[in-house]
Amino acid sequence: MPALPSSRESPRRSLNDKAYEHLRQAILGGDLPVGTIIAETKVAEDLGISKTPVRQALQLLRTEGLLEVGPRRQLVVRGFSAAHRNEVLRVREALEEIAVETACRVISVDDIDMLRLLLLRQGRAADAYDENAFLVLDEEFHVLIAKSANLPIVARLLEQMRGFARIMRLGKTQPPEHLQDILVEHTRIVDAIEKRDVVAAQAALHEHLHHWDYLLEPNDESDAPADA
Repeated sequence: MPALPSSRESPRRSLNDKAYEHLRQAILGGDLPVGTIIAETKVAEDLGISKTPVRQALQLLRTEGLLEVGPRRQLVVRGFSAAHRNEVLRVREALEEIAVETACRVISVDDIDMLRLLLLRQGRAADAYDENAFLVLDEEFHVLIAKSANLPIVARLLEQMRGFARIMRLGKTQPPEHLQDILVEHTRIVDAIEKRDVVAAQAALHEHLHHWDYLLEPNDESDAPADA
């Protein structure tokens, strides 16, 4: 019988996760805008926990690139230049290509069912025009493809890239129908993966990323990625 985690480790990990998820979602949702100074003590007070798990969560978010050290040595929510956007777009696309190509070869029927379930949940969010819920499910969808391809490193890197993209998207506008259009494109990707059709899956992925690059869409030409 495998050893159970100690009573000291489990609560500590839970508090670390609580602080991490609270801060990450606040950053990705725009509740903590770019440039916001993150005060360790304030976060700990808001969550009703000690500063130690908050400090560890902040360091993890800094390692992931969502936070950076400001001019006065405080941790602040990171901003992204046009060059950063271009880099994120290219890295994300390369990771997605690897995930989709591999998934076509190794994905299980159960994982296909999980992707279909995510599409149903995205459909409900699109019908309600709940963009925030849709974007959370969008991240889950793309990461699940990588996990279903047995690519945990790619999945983790995709989480990081898509987190960057969520921040870049804040304040951007899209037409009301864009959620339904994205859902259609996601469905085409899953259909092709289920058929083990690498060419069709890659084509559907490229159309999706380049047609609706809704996470990185600039407000003006000067902010646009160089190869979008």
